[in-house]
Amino acid sequence: MAVQEIFTGMPWWVKWIAVPVIAIVVFGGLIASVLTFVISLLFKVLVFVALVGGLIYVVRKFMSSSSSSRGDW
Repeated sequence: MAVQEIFTGMPWWVKWIAVPVIAIVVFGGLIASVLTFVISLLFKVLVFVALVGGLIYVVRKFMSSSSSSRGDW
């Protein structure tokens, strides 16, 4: 029995409104936890990239200023 056979003869709102609403009610907690995990992971990756970029910027800035002042020794 295919899914199309199950929905044959049903009104359009059953397929497009009622079934998705039931799925959200049943799996809502799971969907919310997965979305929370993904957003948290993306935020942590963004913070990591920003910190590494800042570290590279500071090290390059320090290296360029220290190499120019080495001639003073």
